[in-house]
This record gives sequence, structure tokens and C-alpha cells, in this order.
Amino acid sequence: METIVLGGGCFWCLEALFQLVRGVDSVTNGYAGGSGKNPSYEAVCSGTTGHAEVVQISFDSSVISLATILEIFWGSHDPTTPNQQGADIGTQYRSVVFYNNVAQNQTILESFVEAQKLWDSPIVTEIAQLDTFYPAESYHQDYFATNPEKAYCQIVINPKLAHFRQEFKKYLKNDN
Repeated sequence: METIVLGGGCFWCLEALFQLVRGVDSVTNGYAGGSGKNPSYEAVCSGTTGHAEVVQISFDSSVISLATILEIFWGSHDPTTPNQQGADIGTQYRSVVFYNNVAQNQTILESFVEAQKLWDSPIVTEIAQLDTFYPAESYHQDYFATNPEKAYCQIVINPKLAHFRQEFKKYLKNDN
């Protein structure tokens, strides 16, 4: 299995989306890119730690490539808005890709160039080497699956998933 850490707004949205992707083994919500050890959700939301809400995606690269994971990433959030996705505003919601090695960085940079062709505005996504990934608190894991009736899930996540199912249906697991 290979892993990549991505941030593109609220981690609940990316988690729900990537859990539908064929070849993705697991998606873990968490925090990365800030200072201090073991940040809490409250500390990250305060904006004082510099961490972003991210997902760590574990995937089988013989089934889905990192380039395809990134294609989905660029197409499932707005990478041109700094520190914001929709009504979620703050540095914790920034668009970011954390790579694990030089090969991943090269794939990310190539993907970035291709993705920029799809956007009129410049992509502002941060690209950085992963230092430490901190899993989020247990109540954040599998959030959409366990809380589909919550307002945020209905108003924000459901429309994103509907769009994803339409635009990226060739990457869906068979049961989705």
C-alpha cells in the first residue's frame, strides 16, 4: 500500500469522497503541516497551530495510481481559493498535498501543471513534504457514514458526493 496526505477543505468531505474510490484501502482524517505535537480539533480550528485538516489515503497502486488520486483531488475541490472551501474559512481548510518521497513529489508537480490547465485562476495549493500526520479524534473518523442526517452532511457533503459520482464514476468501487 502507498499513502498520500491531502487537504482540501473539511476532512469529512474528502474522507467521504475517497472512501468511494476503487483501490483506496482506507482514509483517515487528521492534521498535518503545523507546529506542536498531537493537536486537538479545537486547537487546529483556532488557527494557532498552523495544521490543516487532511486525509491520509492508503491505496493499492496496482489498482489506482497516485496520478489518478491527484486527478480526483484537483477535480473535487477548488484549489484556487486560499484558506477556504465554500463556507469553511481558515488556514485549516487550505488546499495542500503532503508527499512522502521524491517520486511522489515529481508526480504531484506534474499533476499540478495539468490541473492548472483546468482553472482560470492560479492554483494556490501548498505542496510540502510530510513531517508528521496526526490522526483526528475518533468521532471524526467515518463521519459521513455515521452521521448522514447531520446538516453539514446533507448540505455540503451530499452534493459533493453526487457531483463526484457523476464526474468520476469510472473510479468508483463496484458497490457505489
